Amino acid sequence: MSEPAPTVIRFYTTTGEYGCFSNFSRHSIWLDEKRWPTSEHYFQAQKFAGTDHAEDVRRAPTPMRAAEIGRDRKRPFRSDWDAVKERVMLAALRAKFTQHADLKAILLGTGDAELVEHTANDNYWGNGGDGSGQNRLGALLMQVRDEIRAAGVS
Repeated sequence: MSEPAPTVIRFYTTTGEYGCFSNFSRHSIWLDEKRWPTSEHYFQAQKFAGTDHAEDVRRAPTPMRAAEIGRDRKRPFRSDWDAVKERVMLAALRAKFTQHADLKAILLGTGDAELVEHTANDNYWGNGGDGSGQNRLGALLMQVRDEIRAAGVS
């Protein structure tokens, strides 16, 4: 008898069965006519879309460095960032989970489980560590899972 599917899947680091759900996982994406080393690189760069800062982020040697550059308040964020950041993240996730068949299989293999970025470091994209956060990354991953399932693409 097989174990029942989990109803909640928590992820954060790039290791383990669901490490690919992290934006730091080393899976490149092709988006906006460029290759991005990780979805984190793409997301952080979009804060500076159309500027040299965006290319600085794309060329960062690691996703952590891309995040550091993206969080640098000395660099001017685009004025509409708060309004577009979820669309940017969704575009990155769609690219990542449709361009990598193995990642798509992992995402679809979660069934109907709730996906939760479990971290005390983030109350917006994550669950705040105690469930008080918004878990927007988890919600967008579930949206992508639903879209892939609805498209019937395997």
